[in-house]
Amino acid sequence: MTTVSVRVPDSIHRKVKELAAEERMSINQFINSALAEKLAALLTEEYLKRRAERGSREKFEAALARIPDVAPANGDAL
Repeated sequence: MTTVSVRVPDSIHRKVKELAAEERMSINQFINSALAEKLAALLTEEYLKRRAERGSREKFEAALARIPDVAPANGDAL
């Protein structure tokens, strides 16, 4: 595990300390969790961009064509 020293404004430190206490976790755990959430969001965005590059209108229409043309179930209609 790596140790990182980070300077943060006092206002952010106070809020992190407060929220960590509410969540019953250490500041270290809270910050690790926040970093992991941010990484997950950024990596998901990258993944979706790569997937979108592989897509095409033709593939989309082919997938839609495989869906049976039936009336929606009760309660599912718009």
